[in-house]
Amino acid sequence: MGKLTYHLSASLDGYIADRDGNFDFSQPDEEVHAFVNDLQRDVGTYLFGRNMYEVMSVWETWDTSAEPAVVQDFARIWHGADKVVYSTTLAAASTARTRIEKTFDPEAVRKLKAGTESGIGIGGPILASAALQAGLVDECSLFVCPYVVGGGRKYLPDGLNLRLQLLEEHTFGSGTVYLRYRVLP
Repeated sequence: MGKLTYHLSASLDGYIADRDGNFDFSQPDEEVHAFVNDLQRDVGTYLFGRNMYEVMSVWETWDTSAEPAVVQDFARIWHGADKVVYSTTLAAASTARTRIEKTFDPEAVRKLKAGTESGIGIGGPILASAALQAGLVDECSLFVCPYVVGGGRKYLPDGLNLRLQLLEEHTFGSGTVYLRYRVLP
């Protein structure tokens, strides 16, 4: 059975983007990027909301040949995975190996998990919130960046109640801290 992981970076005060939608504070250095790549290697399918998909779709056409090896590595990981985008406004996908779903169907995600041995990544707080509320998320993986942005888009929504078990932690030279939690029933 595939494991569904919610994976994002956030500021110390819990925001993935500031009030202006800026998320530059979360750009990984090479050490963090290499760690992220290792976490993403077994992902066979990414689940995205429209906003996160539009941010991530740059990997489809970006010529990374002059970029550092960690960037080239992630581009290969991106190209090798299927993508499911949940959107009521997108008519067609702009990337390969991508399908658009108009609504989030928890039962379809349960079937996806049951039908694969590969990891499944979920990106974007709105979609992740729906998956968390449906009991689909197995793990939450968070990179806490050493910034306080004072507001914006949260990693987790208000009103969500979860019990978590810490499985792993790692501190990087940049001050970023990785936390991996199992979602408990």
